Amino acid sequence: MLTAKQHELIRFIQQRLEETGISPSFEEMKEALDLKSKSGVHRLISALEERGFIRRLPNRARALEVIKQPEDVTPAGKVRPANDVVSIATSPVPAAPEAANDVIEIPLHGRIAAGAPIEALEGQNSLPVPAALLGPGEHYALEVSGDSMIEAGIFDGDFALVRRTDSARDGEIVVALVRNEEATLKYLHRENGNVRLDPANGAYNPQIYSPHEVVVQGKLAGLLRRYH
Repeated sequence: MLTAKQHELIRFIQQRLEETGISPSFEEMKEALDLKSKSGVHRLISALEERGFIRRLPNRARALEVIKQPEDVTPAGKVRPANDVVSIATSPVPAAPEAANDVIEIPLHGRIAAGAPIEALEGQNSLPVPAALLGPGEHYALEVSGDSMIEAGIFDGDFALVRRTDSARDGEIVVALVRNEEATLKYLHRENGNVRLDPANGAYNPQIYSPHEVVVQGKLAGLLRRYH
């Protein structure tokens, strides 16, 4: 059984998800329910979560999913008269669209060269990334060092968002591990039995390696840039 405030909150969350695909903020929920503080919102969400009405999506900020609704909420969102408590429907509602402003924490593995290869450091840091920038698969981030990819719009200090894979097609921008010790961000090409790593800057020359010297560790999926 739900209280009137719990019932009101779950309707508000579902309505906002259907309209915008974005979970309402705690401030918006506080104002919509005319509560005095956000702690009241936290208590309501915890109660709805315990009862299996909603769930918080892991590693994402401000992301809630409605699993089921009170049975007196019609598909159009109209509510039949109800007292302070309502019964629940046992069938789940369709999954809401993924919030456009969801944030996912992905590993940040040091720096990567966009010039001469430098060591790509493994680290324990993470980087918050909007989920909309990432597609399916496992991702990690590397900080770009150098200017050899500036004609591809990749600048020193950018964060390269990389989908982990060990294969790529010619012409794709990849993270290439060279001779098992250095990593670089370049266009991948195969020619005459060799691997050619091409920069996107006329001041740099392509790098030619034997196939056994280069291992693809991922493909560029997106970029983040800080403005100072």
